[in-house]
Amino acid sequence: MHDAVIIDAVRTPVGRHGGALAAVRPDDMAALVIRELVRRTGVDPALVEEVYLGCANQAGEDNRNVARMATLLAGLPQHVAAVTFNRLCASGLNAINQAARAIKAGEGDVFIAGGVESMSRAPYSLPKAERGYPWGNITGYDTTLGWRFPNPRMEAMFPLEQMGETAENIYALSCDATGPLAGGPISREEQDAFALESQRKAVAAIRDGRFRDEITPVEIPQRKGAPVIVDTDEHPATGATPRARWSWTPAWSSWPGCGPPSARTAR
Repeated sequence: MHDAVIIDAVRTPVGRHGGALAAVRPDDMAALVIRELVRRTGVDPALVEEVYLGCANQAGEDNRNVARMATLLAGLPQHVAAVTFNRLCASGLNAINQAARAIKAGEGDVFIAGGVESMSRAPYSLPKAERGYPWGNITGYDTTLGWRFPNPRMEAMFPLEQMGETAENIYALSCDATGPLAGGPISREEQDAFALESQRKAVAAIRDGRFRDEITPVEIPQRKGAPVIVDTDEHPATGATPRARWSWTPAWSSWPGCGPPSARTAR
């Protein structure tokens, strides 16, 4: 069995929802990274067996095998195959795992693997009418996050929850003195402290240039003048303080009868 190794890694900056990268199509963004990876490694593009990309949305410009579209847009030869994986939040990691498995199984020597997502460009989606000239209202789904077109049978079997809602379930279990989680309720203060420390570490890492070598800048063309260069992660909250976080409203509903909701704030 062959050994699988990662020889290099590159990414775009992480953008905020509706932020600096909102004008960039996901297939173009992925193509930029693939092209830069080939340039950095010096690998012959013709030797790439397949390109594996994870993508959780696939409802808009990332539809119809975005990995294949990005591969062609990056200028790789047409014979280089590509596959898109969807394991929701684990899609990119799953793509890398699949590439490692393929190498170990002897299915190829060179793979490119990663993920692409643009929540900013996720479209609204409407169901088709099942018969001509129907009447009544229809539901339009925002594909940015969460379920759309849920199957009623599935909904009867399992709660169709988003990841943030499952975190609320953990919070609820921590409030149940007879439940499976020991230690008592997970307090708002504890969660705020954990979140604040995470933000502090991210800001410090950006300030110290720890991510500089792994980021490829993205040029955003402007109607007038030179393009805007995006080369730094947008997301960390640079001005976050414990007092400021208490003023943020929770992104998900609180659990009744168990004090204040957690710090899963919409930032």
